[in-house]
Amino acid sequence: MIKVLINGYCGTMGKVIANEIEAEDNMKVVAGVDKKAINLQDDINLYNDIKDCKEEIDLIIDFSHPSSLPSLLEYAINKNVPIVMGTTGLSDEDINSIKNASKKIPVFYSANMSLGINLLVSIVKNISPILNDTFDIEIIEKHHNKKIDAPSGTAYMIANAINSELDNSKEYVFDRHAKSQARNKNEIGIHSIRGGTIVGEHSVIYAGTDEVIEIKHSASSKKIFAQGAIKAAKFLYNKECGFYNMENLFLH
Repeated sequence: MIKVLINGYCGTMGKVIANEIEAEDNMKVVAGVDKKAINLQDDINLYNDIKDCKEEIDLIIDFSHPSSLPSLLEYAINKNVPIVMGTTGLSDEDINSIKNASKKIPVFYSANMSLGINLLVSIVKNISPILNDTFDIEIIEKHHNKKIDAPSGTAYMIANAINSELDNSKEYVFDRHAKSQARNKNEIGIHSIRGGTIVGEHSVIYAGTDEVIEIKHSASSKKIFAQGAIKAAKFLYNKECGFYNMENLFLH
């Protein structure tokens, strides 16, 4: 039985993950951490600060806020507990902190836990070098009106995956209204839409001469992210220290 602590328990994703884990035979949520912690269930203790957690845990699933990262990593390293991280809005400094922590504990990180999105990333990495010379690349992401960060972490993940295959030769352009000039060849345009209850949509557009290729992923519910996180947790359990992602899971 894998005993799980959910960091960000009271958030939307935390609740979805907790519900999905209830259907698992070999996993159980034994504690939750959230700044808005309220004891909602008698069999789960909730804490405002992860340092106060008294339960013995095997693994942490984190869908919280970047501000909780320092205390989360400190706790996980001190307790030698693996972490599955799905928190978005992380800075380059935050990512470096996570990679440093992975030298001491197993860490699984993805800006998007959807298996479909990560397959999309794999596809665009393969085709971008083929299309780069004659196609312009644009990314459009759509999310609900409560989402704080823009562009989304997934949009950055897609753009970075493409750019890494093109020797990091591309420049990201986020808003064209201030630029009265034609599009440069070395650009990847990234555009954000916020409205309603859109769970998440990401499109990668390759626009060439007289033809357009569009690769799109739409999420209908947050369950897909929870299910991806649970798969990641099962993968990470009993792994050696290291920095893991969806590519490692696919190859497993």
